[in-house]
Amino acid sequence: MTLNPAQVDRPSRKELGRALLETHSLASDWAPTFAAVDRAVFLPALMWPFDMDKGESVPVDRDMNSDAWYAAADSNVPIVTQWDDGKHMGTAPGKVSTSSSSMPSVVYAMLQALEVDAGMKVLDVGTGTGETAGALAYRLDAQNVTTIEVDRAVSARARERLCAAGLHPEVVVGDGFAGCADRAPYDRILATVGLREIPGAWIEQTRPGGLIVAPWGTHYSHADAVARLSVKDGQASGHFTRPVEFMKLRAQRLSLAEHAEYAPPDAMERADASTTAITEAEFVTGKYTAVPFALGLRVRDCTQAVADKREDARPVWFYGLSDRSWACVMFRDGQAEARVWQSGPRRLWDEVETAYRWWVGHGEPDHTRFGLTVTPEGQRAWLDDPAESWAV
Repeated sequence: MTLNPAQVDRPSRKELGRALLETHSLASDWAPTFAAVDRAVFLPALMWPFDMDKGESVPVDRDMNSDAWYAAADSNVPIVTQWDDGKHMGTAPGKVSTSSSSMPSVVYAMLQALEVDAGMKVLDVGTGTGETAGALAYRLDAQNVTTIEVDRAVSARARERLCAAGLHPEVVVGDGFAGCADRAPYDRILATVGLREIPGAWIEQTRPGGLIVAPWGTHYSHADAVARLSVKDGQASGHFTRPVEFMKLRAQRLSLAEHAEYAPPDAMERADASTTAITEAEFVTGKYTAVPFALGLRVRDCTQAVADKREDARPVWFYGLSDRSWACVMFRDGQAEARVWQSGPRRLWDEVETAYRWWVGHGEPDHTRFGLTVTPEGQRAWLDDPAESWAV
């Protein structure tokens, strides 16, 4: 191990570690790993940390402003390290963030959920910067850790940084959806990319009694949650532990038709119109809240788009993923009811409103009351009891 103690002895980094411990994001048994494996070692000179005040990613260049760069590296914020699958050029943010360094609180909470012991073999899906693989290699010994990344350039940079830090897990270029059969079986599989489907290959490559920990959600929204699934008898099942948002596995990104293909200019004139008593405050609840996650579990093959508010009005659109059904609900300040338009084979707002009433009727459950079971027949979600599940 050739980690340089001087690299990790920054006051701002020590403060981050204390904050993570106080919020229980960092467990005490992972504290030595956090102290030794420095996030900054794995970050590029030009990066885009998320500015919480501005609500956007902003460029920070270590060669131009090293103080700001290290301050960002030692903050509990996500940092974009690649845009547009590597096609992006320049310092301004690109269109789609496609590789990143996740929030340290999320990384170490997921590592804690793995419940690793010495000698366990782990597959890390989504190498990214290499920091998570480095933490696992430090904790478990490099020979027990395999990390896989679909982007060859991202993988190569991660390998360089891992080697420079004296950490040498097996670094593989490939589609993480297929796992890595050559190094199986694994005691644990950890994904740091968002999934819409837990691959059967992961279940096959996990030892009975092993765990899969992965961000999972539906195409309804970006509201995901960490699934902690135990593997037994060819299936995986378990509760969700916390809400998160992750970049999606490239093979599972949503490809949606243009708005005009659903709703041409005269669509509302021909749509069925109605009203709803659900208010904007009840429905548009923001990041990390349970409403969009729960609705995604109950309304299949649908995606939601919440528009910005203009002139005291906010439209929320819904698009069918199996046909061209669409719906729009228009919330207006000061009005007791919102106007609704729907068109197509499905009445999407009716489905969404039914799902919302179901969620309210069950006590407005948070993410941790929901769970997921994955079998060769597909994926099923449940509330409290796996015996009472439904297909997702």
